[in-house]
Amino acid sequence: MTVSPAPPTGSDLMHPNRIFHEHNPDHLIETARAHSFAIVIGTRNGQSHVAHAPIMLERRGESVIVRFHLANANPAMQAIEETKRALVVFTGPHAYISATWYEQDDQVGTWNYISVEAEGPVIALDHAGTAAQLDDLCGQLEADLAPKPPWIRDQINDQKFDGMLTAITGFEMTATRFEGIRKLNQNKPVEARRRVIAALEDQPGGLEIAREMTKLEP
Repeated sequence: MTVSPAPPTGSDLMHPNRIFHEHNPDHLIETARAHSFAIVIGTRNGQSHVAHAPIMLERRGESVIVRFHLANANPAMQAIEETKRALVVFTGPHAYISATWYEQDDQVGTWNYISVEAEGPVIALDHAGTAAQLDDLCGQLEADLAPKPPWIRDQINDQKFDGMLTAITGFEMTATRFEGIRKLNQNKPVEARRRVIAALEDQPGGLEIAREMTKLEP
């Protein structure tokens, strides 16, 4: 997949330099699904509450639906249930960029990263809806472990499962804001970016960002 820099449109909520903005829903969903253990934020009375949760995303017509569940005792869940809104942050690959790698004068170090944010109204699911969501989530995650025989809900006692189900709530959010950042030195000359790519390929943890930067090559 070749990814072009985002056009200078959209909000400034994620980064003031719009050359780094990503608004293509397909690219955003791809990134979010690849980094689907995300940060879920609810805000109540001016205070933010944070939880970490596995997320599922799907397209329903033109809408992007974000599906997740939280423990009822979690303050983030309580804030989301009260305000009927949530913010979900997907953190992708990232790496420190040394100023010396550009081989240009008057540069400073920076951080390249990929991130996606989804925000919007949520609805709380009933027990049946939450159970169905958990089935979908387990089915998706267990499929990734093939050829291991998948775990399915029939392998747990119904009464025990129902008891555990009362401690959580499933949510579905319609993303009214769905955007991302691909900060990959798009503001630098091509040759400088290529030097950064070469340097990252030799750094622990830098290869994934190097690959993403390569997708921007002309």
